[in-house]
Amino acid sequence: MIAAGKVKGDPMEKRAHAGSTVDPVEVARFAAIAEEWWDPDGKFRPLHRFNPVRLEWLRDRIVERFGRDAAADRPLAGLRLLDIGCGGGLLAEPMTRLGATVTGIDAAERNVEVARLHAGHMGLAVDYRFATAEELAAAGERFDIVLNMEVVEHVADRDAFLDAAAALVAPGGMMVAATLNRTTKAWLLAIVGAEYVLRWLPRGTHDWRRFVRPSELAAALRRNGMTVAAMTGIAFDPMRDRWRLAPDDLDVNYMLMATRGRGPTP
Repeated sequence: MIAAGKVKGDPMEKRAHAGSTVDPVEVARFAAIAEEWWDPDGKFRPLHRFNPVRLEWLRDRIVERFGRDAAADRPLAGLRLLDIGCGGGLLAEPMTRLGATVTGIDAAERNVEVARLHAGHMGLAVDYRFATAEELAAAGERFDIVLNMEVVEHVADRDAFLDAAAALVAPGGMMVAATLNRTTKAWLLAIVGAEYVLRWLPRGTHDWRRFVRPSELAAALRRNGMTVAAMTGIAFDPMRDRWRLAPDDLDVNYMLMATRGRGPTP
């Protein structure tokens, strides 16, 4: 989930007042630029450049966990996947193409509308919903795979959000979470550099105080009965003008995989 300005009468504002972890200001920020989700040269250009690296890591972790053949046409067939904060569908669509049965949820209704429209144009069946993780958890929904990508740094109550997200992982399932580390380096690169110098992102996209240290994220998931199974950093290579996996560099962007119980028998 990623978008500014509070919308009067926005139903998400009412949800937040009712105890939801949704931050209506964050929701409005991303809703305001929802039309640009699929523009590779627009405000989400950094995410488009970032996407191939995280998709490859996601696919490899999933097929390893469920004993699938990564070279198969649809290696994720039969697996239920939830994309929390799906935005315009930049992860939901490729996961659908890999064979997963995908549900995408977002707290910004406009994001969901954009995602549905684009998936329709692509001929993809994705179950997009204007909903929150807490609502799905309360309804007893469970998924083999939960994607929690670049969301946790935008919520109003991090612990409550992670509790709800973890509850959505079925026994034997897994979650992949991605966020930004709360370090000086992350402040310099992700905020000063990306928002003010290079202008890759609109100013105010991130609040350094909401960045999450890997130890904090891991502790929250362990508290919910999950086991951290893999972690990697992602770094920008200015010489090659591309993103790359950086397993030993968690200082800025990182991804973490956590599992619930033993994995399925291959």
